[in-house]
Amino acid sequence: MKPPVRLVVVIPACDEEQSLASVIDAIPRKIEGIDEVRVVVVNDGSSDRTAEVAAAAGASVVSHSRNRGVGAAMRTGLEKALELGARLMVSIDADGQFTPLEIPKLLAPILDERADFVTGNRFRGDDGRTSRPENMPGVKYWGNRQVSRLVSFITGQTFNDVSCGFRAYSREAMLQLNLTGEFTYTQESFLDLACKRLRITQVPVTVRYFPGRRSRVAGSIPRYAGRITAIILRTFRDHQPIRFFGTLGTVIFCLGLLPGAFAVWHYSKQGTFWPYTSLALAAAYLSTLGIIIWIAGLVADMLDRIRSNQERIIYLLKRRQFGAGAFDDATNS
Repeated sequence: MKPPVRLVVVIPACDEEQSLASVIDAIPRKIEGIDEVRVVVVNDGSSDRTAEVAAAAGASVVSHSRNRGVGAAMRTGLEKALELGARLMVSIDADGQFTPLEIPKLLAPILDERADFVTGNRFRGDDGRTSRPENMPGVKYWGNRQVSRLVSFITGQTFNDVSCGFRAYSREAMLQLNLTGEFTYTQESFLDLACKRLRITQVPVTVRYFPGRRSRVAGSIPRYAGRITAIILRTFRDHQPIRFFGTLGTVIFCLGLLPGAFAVWHYSKQGTFWPYTSLALAAAYLSTLGIIIWIAGLVADMLDRIRSNQERIIYLLKRRQFGAGAFDDATNS
């Protein structure tokens, strides 16, 4: 018997009792090409009635005993969706920023087999024009654009919005996605799936920013920027070590090359490094450090092969664990 095409909508939530029920109620239950729609709310250590509101609205609830971060909540939701036998998954925020009625719009490229991972694009409309959403702070818009440029540079693809939480995943993307961060997951999932050569598409979506509302993830812009940069660089390092360490080592080596050349030229003329002894030492230090970083890149490249094999093993284990048997079990549950 052919397994049902089941969609699981995952909603990470922390202290969202005011808006959560309306988000769940607005999720369409009948979508062309989908046999069944289920909703999973990951209650990330809420101190209010988030879990009770979600259950009353008909969602399955998985709770963290403490607040672990939206990245950890998304990882829990992904695992639950696979346990339920999902062939498709959509993630959406609990605060009502996004319009659940646009879920079919996100799913269309996957159902048409044109994409494995589809993300909402808050900054580009259906007419192709790029603009800042109403009430979105200018500094956040600018920061999102810079992060998108960085991720685009690393992946060699062009993305306009890599931080949107409204996304759709095929079963293949769900099986291949390997999230490790707890603070957030948005940029990490882009890099992870892009480096694994999965097909990524962006779809314009409607977004609302509420005046005066403080983001739970990006409440402090400097702190958020620092943590996001660390996540991106860490993922870049793990997936493309030669490029990461090679670029870093080359920059540092070149910083020492010019003053080093001048110090050597001065020595050839005067027979001494004086009065540029400190410059010569700094140049030697930077050049040596650059070479050491290149060597570290070669070692990291060997470790990357181990990491790739481990991820392949995890992927195959997931396929075995959440294969046909998982669909049958989920159907009877």
